[in-house]
Amino acid sequence: MAIAIALILIVIVSVLFHFYSPWWLTPAASNWGEIDDALTLTIVITGAFFIGINLLIAWLVIRYRHKPGRKSHYQPENKKLESWLFGLTTIGIAALLAPGLVVYGKFVSVPKDAKFVEVVGEQWKWSFRFPGQDEQLGQTDIRFVSPTNPLGLDPDDPASADDKVILSPELHLPLFTPYKFLLRSKDVLHDFNVPEFRAKMDLVPGTVSYFWLTPTRRGTFDILCAELCGVGHFNMRGRVVVEDDAAFGAWLAIQPTFADTQRPPEAGDVTDLVALGKTLSEVNGCIGCHSLDGKPGVGPTWLGLYGKNERMSDDTLLRVDDEYLRRAILDANAEIVKGYPAIMPIYQFSEQEVNALIAYIKAVSDPSAESE
Repeated sequence: MAIAIALILIVIVSVLFHFYSPWWLTPAASNWGEIDDALTLTIVITGAFFIGINLLIAWLVIRYRHKPGRKSHYQPENKKLESWLFGLTTIGIAALLAPGLVVYGKFVSVPKDAKFVEVVGEQWKWSFRFPGQDEQLGQTDIRFVSPTNPLGLDPDDPASADDKVILSPELHLPLFTPYKFLLRSKDVLHDFNVPEFRAKMDLVPGTVSYFWLTPTRRGTFDILCAELCGVGHFNMRGRVVVEDDAAFGAWLAIQPTFADTQRPPEAGDVTDLVALGKTLSEVNGCIGCHSLDGKPGVGPTWLGLYGKNERMSDDTLLRVDDEYLRRAILDANAEIVKGYPAIMPIYQFSEQEVNALIAYIKAVSDPSAESE
């Protein structure tokens, strides 16, 4: 009897928790309200089965509880009962899957007037690319990836030259314009997820996946990686800014083209090493692992780093100066700071880029010195 009462209480509390829960979906910011409808239908169907099965078990426990002299009958070949269970289960599963499959079919059926944006994921940052005036994205290949061509665009493809390359994790989109999202990964499995868009899909190395959506609400929305892609997974964040056409056009106009990024700097072009270092740290995902506010990350924070004595994995102490930072940037795994994993990729920076990164690390290490 106690088990039956417990089951009934679980059903009552679960139903009350559902209706009085403080956690609800945020308002959708895209055209995919149908995904919310599919979720609601799933909750209704699974909830009905949850209530029905638990109350049935409670009733059976009460109705057929032990009494002296009562015996149960073993019926392993009850065809009528099997038919009922088989039929109800089939209907339930079909009702669960069919609406989701219909919505998914629409999710990947891109309208002809949709524009393109490419999303590139890598440990642990997001980058983006828009086609230029030719409205074509240039070809890419992993063999073209380099510090100055992190997205691996084909330099010999004419369609690449005017592509807008956005290497910061901030994507802008115009309101009420359908976009096809082309997703690819440079390293491991990632998942592009903007919860308010009700949109998410895996980025699979070696292939290009896609979906489409139309932003329907102005605002700034978080981009998350919904796939456990490594120890820095939680730092793989970005944001989408949905705005009017005019604001979006102004933003896109100042983004560099691929041709701009490949133009060698002229003598005297780089006068602000700190600014260049900041750009390099963002482009190459450094700040995804090294925080600027002292918070622990995948790598040591850059706040207060310069001039500090770091303890290495072999218990030696090394002072963080220009030479230490140069070795740490170019040969990161030669000296590992104690308590941190040896996961930093190999970079091939020029001498000027290394100096710029060191200048930026020194600047953010002691922000008060910069403001004085």
